[in-house]
Amino acid sequence: MTDSVLRAENLCYVKKGKHILQNVNMVLRESEIATLIGPNGAGKTTLVRLLLGLETPTSGSIIRQPGLRIGYVPQKVAIPNALPLRVRDFLALSGITDKKRIAAVLREMDVDSLSEQAVQQISGGEFQRVMLARALLNEPQLLILDEPAQGLDVIGQQALYEKISTIRDRHHCAVLMVSHDLHLVMAATDQVICLNTHVCCTGHPDDISAHPEYLKLFGDALDGLAVYAHHHDHEHDVHGNIVKADGGHIAHEDCRHD
Repeated sequence: MTDSVLRAENLCYVKKGKHILQNVNMVLRESEIATLIGPNGAGKTTLVRLLLGLETPTSGSIIRQPGLRIGYVPQKVAIPNALPLRVRDFLALSGITDKKRIAAVLREMDVDSLSEQAVQQISGGEFQRVMLARALLNEPQLLILDEPAQGLDVIGQQALYEKISTIRDRHHCAVLMVSHDLHLVMAATDQVICLNTHVCCTGHPDDISAHPEYLKLFGDALDGLAVYAHHHDHEHDVHGNIVKADGGHIAHEDCRHD
């Protein structure tokens, strides 16, 4: 497909005689947000490592757009408390040290005020935005985000997913997210890929939410859980506070979530 940035064809991965992935086929397209979901042990992390080129598939192939630039936000980053590291220095460790470029991505993620702060002293939501800024440094054509909203409350998750959508719209990049946030993910993605060592089902969220394989895997977790829809006439700042169009703040209870 001409608009695809990456394709996986009949991807298999076997480790110590165990089939981790079997005949996985998927397409990531320009300007599309795809979300990879599946139970623990489904092979999501292995698939991400294969797509990043950190592991080699046992069989099958990965076809990347020539010269494809990938930005990656891992699930966890451990930074020792004893290591003095400012936010801007943390970004420079990526190998891109241009101060104007670093300032630009921090500003885009609304965390430019944190530039001189120690990474260890910022909040979880702020750190996730710093990680996204770091991933944007090389102007990626594909962003791979492993559990980007992990550890955030619902308001923080919603704010981060909205920011990811803004990034996609601004940079026209493909986005692959790995997520367990079933109550939010259906409203934050264009394509859902349901994985359980193989691709059980894939497609638009509206179609997947009624698919027998999806219901079979997540039926118990979905009991009493509605797809999260967010209707608003405001935005959220980096702390999750609600900001009106005029820049003022309003109380959380004034925000209507259905």
